[in-house]
Amino acid sequence: MVSANQEMAVYCFDTLVAHYNSEDAPPPAFDEGQHPLFVTWKKVLNGGEPRLRGCIGTLEARCLINGFKDYALTSALRDRRFPPIQAKELPQLECTVSILTNYETADNYLDWEVGKHGLIIEFTDPEYNTRRSATYLPEVAAHEGWIKVEAIDSLMRKAGYNGTITESLRKRIRLTRYESTLFTMHYSDYASYVKATRGAAPSIVGAKPNNN
Repeated sequence: MVSANQEMAVYCFDTLVAHYNSEDAPPPAFDEGQHPLFVTWKKVLNGGEPRLRGCIGTLEARCLINGFKDYALTSALRDRRFPPIQAKELPQLECTVSILTNYETADNYLDWEVGKHGLIIEFTDPEYNTRRSATYLPEVAAHEGWIKVEAIDSLMRKAGYNGTITESLRKRIRLTRYESTLFTMHYSDYASYVKATRGAAPSIVGAKPNNN
């Protein structure tokens, strides 16, 4: 099984840096394959808790190289919850790459483990008779300190449901659980990696020089 690794995070940083510099990213140093994947960008300020700046991916299998290239940019620049990441933010960024595995249909909305499983919920909005769906990666519920029902209710809101959440509605949820491997890299580690392997630290148009 392919696991998320350092080279995948490096490639996401390479892709974003290349975008700002209007150039092509160096070829990736990991093998091709097909898996569902996500790219998450967070911003770390003054040693504080990393704050989400973008997270987008696919629950369907994608070619890893094109997938990470596409979602590195989509999550950084086109996550509608946030303004696009600017070049000057790069030195504060950390990137997490996730590869999703072990999809299973749950018996009910509580049939999963906090910290182990990611969630995909699907349900019918009773007010509009429309199908709604949303996902949380495995680390989200544990990071937020949620119990299962809190995670489910939050996920229903993420799916766009604004009505009253009742137990009967929760019981009508179709839940798919999955697991993931992930790798997180801060920009400073990326810059050190590039300097060690390519002989010079990355330079970014519109950003302050990094002196690592």
